[in-house]
Amino acid sequence: MGVKVSTGLVVTTEAMIGLINSHFSVSVSTSMTAKLGNTISIPTPVNKTTHAEYGVYRLRNTGKSYIIYSNCQTSTKNTVTSYSPDYVGWYVWETSA
Repeated sequence: MGVKVSTGLVVTTEAMIGLINSHFSVSVSTSMTAKLGNTISIPTPVNKTTHAEYGVYRLRNTGKSYIIYSNCQTSTKNTVTSYSPDYVGWYVWETSA
């Protein structure tokens, strides 16, 4: 599983001579690999069923994106959501039989 987050920001500044545009790009990436052939042993209580899934599990990250202007005013705040790999391993749960 891999993740890559890219975003762009365009900043416009008016100058006496003309209009100046600047573009800022941000890119973050990471990756994780889950290998086959893993085993797990779990004691299961009577009248229960144990389930297990092996894989790459991810974190959900949320935040706010906005611009702070030179006069200390801020733009509208937008919610930004991204996902990043957290760990490789087992997810285990039990249900009634």
